[in-house]
Amino acid sequence: MQENNKKRARKPGLGQIVLSTLAGAIGVQSNKNREKDFQSGSMMHFVVAGIVFTILFVLTLILIVKTVLGNMG
Repeated sequence: MQENNKKRARKPGLGQIVLSTLAGAIGVQSNKNREKDFQSGSMMHFVVAGIVFTILFVLTLILIVKTVLGNMG
């Protein structure tokens, strides 16, 4: 029963997944947090979060460039 509770405690919530994704994206993720993320057994959540982050990042860059170029003309 204790092991089952430990597994539940290890599962990261949405906030932890977002923070880990952002930390990993900018390169400041600690080794301890990275290991904890890999031990949680929810790799797919981190993959999906990484893809969503990448899409939002690229769309933000496109918006910034269009805004800057639009104001120059």
